[in-house]
Amino acid sequence: MFDRGDNKYGAFSVLIALLMVSCVPEDIVFEGLNVTYPALEYPADNPENPATATLGERLFFDPILSLDSSISCGSCHKPELDFATNDRVTPGVDGVLGKRNSPSLINIGFQPYFMREGGVPSLEMQVLVPLGDATEMAHNVVDAVRRLNRNTNYRNEFLTVYGDTASPYFLVRALANYERTLVDFSAPFDHFIQGDAGALSSEAIKGGKLFYGKAACVQCHSGVLLTDYGFANNGTAIVDSSDYGRELLTNESRDRYVFKTPSLRSVLSTSPYMHDGSVASLADVVEQYSTGGVNHSYKDSRIEPLGLSIAEKDHLVAFLESL
Repeated sequence: MFDRGDNKYGAFSVLIALLMVSCVPEDIVFEGLNVTYPALEYPADNPENPATATLGERLFFDPILSLDSSISCGSCHKPELDFATNDRVTPGVDGVLGKRNSPSLINIGFQPYFMREGGVPSLEMQVLVPLGDATEMAHNVVDAVRRLNRNTNYRNEFLTVYGDTASPYFLVRALANYERTLVDFSAPFDHFIQGDAGALSSEAIKGGKLFYGKAACVQCHSGVLLTDYGFANNGTAIVDSSDYGRELLTNESRDRYVFKTPSLRSVLSTSPYMHDGSVASLADVVEQYSTGGVNHSYKDSRIEPLGLSIAEKDHLVAFLESL
């Protein structure tokens, strides 16, 4: 399992399916926060299995899956950046650039659907998307599997884990099994809501009250996963007008430039922000919401100017850095 200092990403996190009872004094409790931690569920055809996850981890960081063996899943999802990247858009095979920023994979196993427009129903199916995308790994899954079976080590490892050689079915399940181990609920925010009143600075606590109060961030970023997995346009400038967002899935004009609400977990590590990486820093994100974003016809009606003071903006950034 991946280990980042005191934080653990691993199967132990399935034990957190319980309601945390806070011992934080009432005057600093965040009203409206549901502190129920979810249980991590594995599909029946891909149960939790350390051997499968180990194979998946090896595949995740091996460029063998890309067309020219130049990049891996880990090229865009770096452990030291909470399985995200600091590139606005990460180059794929031959340096080709896509249109979207690579999101963090932390807690990805809890998501009900995948991709920015929400069109992929399972993690097993999601891993096929970057593999075949011309702006990412640009490979055919069948050819990728043939390459794995020509590699003696991989051929033997698949035989050990699955009792058979590599196949698309086994490949996607190994990768998904590993990605489900990328669980982290050990941020200062977690320690705070579990009763450690000293886990957050006074500035972060003030920012939390804004998050759940005046700033109304909780309208979309709710629960301990800090997302409602809904879809909205948050007033971000439309830099690339050809990326229609959820409309690509629904073919409904009302979904143009609408994207899935991301989790704010590990947000300090995952700059730049927004689906296209167009906002450089957390301070810039807060400024965008404070001013109400860009006024265009696609913006969600809930996005209105907040008129935050300089101090309030600083407090909100401090809270976001604790997540």
